[in-house]
Amino acid sequence: MPIRALGAAGLLLALSSCVNLAPQALLPPLPVSDAWPQDTQASAARSLANLDWAGYFQDAELRRLIGLALEHNRNLRLAVLRVREAEASYRIQRSDQMPSATVYGHSERSRTPADLNLTGLPLTQSRHQAGVGLTNWEIDLWGRIRNLKDAALDEWLATDAARRAVQVALVRQVADSALALRELDERAFLAGEAVRDRRQTLEIFTHRQAAGSSSELELTQVRSLLIQAQSLQAQLEQERAAALHALTLLVGADADIAPARGVSLESTRLARLEPGLPSEVLLARPDIRAAEYRLRSAHARIGAARAAFLPRIALTSSAGSASAELDGLFGGGSKAWTFAPTIDIPIFTAGRLQASLDVAEVRRDMAVASYEESIQTAFREVSDALSARQWLARQLEIQARMAQTQAERADLAQLRYDSGAAPYLEVLDARRELLTAQQQLVQIRRAWLSSQVALYAALGGGAGPALASTAAASNAPADPAPAAGGPTSSTETVL
Repeated sequence: MPIRALGAAGLLLALSSCVNLAPQALLPPLPVSDAWPQDTQASAARSLANLDWAGYFQDAELRRLIGLALEHNRNLRLAVLRVREAEASYRIQRSDQMPSATVYGHSERSRTPADLNLTGLPLTQSRHQAGVGLTNWEIDLWGRIRNLKDAALDEWLATDAARRAVQVALVRQVADSALALRELDERAFLAGEAVRDRRQTLEIFTHRQAAGSSSELELTQVRSLLIQAQSLQAQLEQERAAALHALTLLVGADADIAPARGVSLESTRLARLEPGLPSEVLLARPDIRAAEYRLRSAHARIGAARAAFLPRIALTSSAGSASAELDGLFGGGSKAWTFAPTIDIPIFTAGRLQASLDVAEVRRDMAVASYEESIQTAFREVSDALSARQWLARQLEIQARMAQTQAERADLAQLRYDSGAAPYLEVLDARRELLTAQQQLVQIRRAWLSSQVALYAALGGGAGPALASTAAASNAPADPAPAAGGPTSSTETVL
């Protein structure tokens, strides 16, 4: 290939890196307030988006389950494979920027009949070729291929951010499911204790009724109290089985979870959380990062659509050796080369190019709307989680007092009945309401803990590269669930 042709191709390649028809990818301003709602009482502390899950969850069993899920969960595995697929697609698109060189060899032998030959004699010919060639390499003068490559890169990054969002969601789901399982275990334990106590009471009243010191009505009331507790216990055991199946599906493997009888949710410890400023917290979330990358990809595709209106120059060339005899293929004077540049200038496309540009611009506008919606959704999720932890802590304090009051009432009702000052119906009502208050206390405590998990996920949930790490927990101070007596001030309630 002549040196002049090589120089021209190099000049065109250098020029192709100087033109970019894509609009500047500017992110729209955040369509939310620059502070969290006042009713959340949130302080503008540092963002914890990069706090690893192993540093947030102080409970060893929770960390074990989350680690198993990150290793075995099929949805997360699919998300990882989508990232690999997007990476391969990017590498395919990137390869279009460089020429594709091929080594070729060709050998041909033909015979032309005498009546088709001007000499009137049959003619036998041979042709042998070997060389290196470039096939239809587009000189990217207007940045079309570069913009398509940039769009593919942003799609790859968006897919990876989406994978991290799946990880955050999985961590939250596993933690919530494990907490729900503990709630059911604790409630079933309380129901079982009530069943044992009421069965003993039934035996006492059966003997008393046989001795004539108690009526048949009181025996029936005691039996109904026992049946109520047995019914609740059976219901909770069924709910626990369903919760265990759901957790096993999330983990993706046999989690080997034994019933935690007698273990209170109060022992579950989580690290302290305070959100940073919305502008810092929201932009660190992986789902918003994914929306941002898709917006950048949409801008790049507009540049590719604009470049399609302009002339397209492609180059096909080869250099090698050709000879009529195989043994003379690489002999002197056998050098052969071709240089075939082509130019395509769109003149009439029936509006296809303009429609392609319109599609790219509409998709850019859709990406902007999706990005802004992701920001607003994230702001709401953080606000909801902050509000939930505040008011659930208040409910937990009130319900703890209610359970304590109901326990005192049950003791007093029993004393009144033993002294003959009240019928057994009063004891029946007090014990029924005591069991209900205890069950509600456990439910609210679990909801309070779930609000902490939701806040952690809404703040980004350790979406950095170390999310799947099983590193040791950080030394940050831990927040146990409020004690049974409840927090004594708002500063203890709002973490």
